[in-house]
Amino acid sequence: MTAPDAPGHDRPEPDAFTLAYWEAAAEGRLLLRRCGACGLAHHYPREFCPHCWSEDVGWEQASGLATLYTWSVVHRNDLPPFKGRTPYVAAVVDLAEGPRMMTEVVGAADGDLRAGAELRVTFREGVPVFVMRAGDG
Repeated sequence: MTAPDAPGHDRPEPDAFTLAYWEAAAEGRLLLRRCGACGLAHHYPREFCPHCWSEDVGWEQASGLATLYTWSVVHRNDLPPFKGRTPYVAAVVDLAEGPRMMTEVVGAADGDLRAGAELRVTFREGVPVFVMRAGDG
């Protein structure tokens, strides 16, 4: 049995399909899936296209650029491992390639957060999170 505060408790367990995604993240690369039928990208990784239901999808490295769509500053969360991270910024970002992604924005002051703020991906313990791009915030 894993202790509630064990590292990785807040991450999905990689399986045969998502292993490529998590291995790339551990190397500092963000992957998306792109559909060969309709051409649209999606995130989170699925074995089919959520737009046209085609199974003709493949991995693609994302640029790592995004804009902030919406966010919430979480000041209280008693669940492990989040308790030790408060306050933190839970966010939804629009990736440059099109998909929206749930994530966290790190290193930004409350006053710097605004819809449309330019972000770039970084990685914390193999998990993609976002920071403000230079010159924005």
